[in-house]
Formats: sequence, structure tokens, C-alpha cells
Amino acid sequence: MSAEEDFEQVGAELADLGVRISGMMGSPALKDREGKVFASLQRDGAMVFRLVRDTPEHAAALRLAGASLFDPSGKGREMKDWVVVPHSSAGTWTDLAEAALSRPR
Repeated sequence: MSAEEDFEQVGAELADLGVRISGMMGSPALKDREGKVFASLQRDGAMVFRLVRDTPEHAAALRLAGASLFDPSGKGREMKDWVVVPHSSAGTWTDLAEAALSRPR
């Protein structure tokens, strides 16, 4: 499946938890019941998750091949709570999205 299809599938799997797909700064995003973004699909097909640093899920996500901290500006200003996970690890996306959804924001 394409990254877009995998992203849509994650959204569909979490819909019964009040998750909806919306947009954020030109990218598809997953939002919770309050409308807060906790995950987003990037143009390169990777997905970024707000996992909160120093949690087991954050550490596990960073151990995935090709994963990194999210640097939206590309200028070395990483958002330390957010982890970019490449499409090659799409099999983990639903679990990571559930973890991101469960973290307080």
C-alpha cells in the first residue's frame, strides 16, 4: 500500500476512539476528540508522532530503522517529543498512533 493508504488505514482503525483525519499546515493529520494533532503524514511518506520524550514508546520508535526526531524547519531545531517514522515501518504506525493518542497534551 502507499503511505497515504496506510495513513488512512490508521485513521480508520482509530476512528472509534474519536480520531479524525484533518489537515495541519498542508499535511494530513490525525486529531483527537479535542481537535489536537498527535500524528501527521509527511510529504516524503513518513509519519510523525507526538510520543513524548523519555517514554518507552518514544525510545522504541527512535530505534526503528530510519526514524529520527522531527525537525520541521530542517535547521537543526528538533521537536523532541515528535518522532518521524518512515513508511518502511508502516506496520508499527497504528501502535505508535495509539500511544501518541494516549499521551497527555
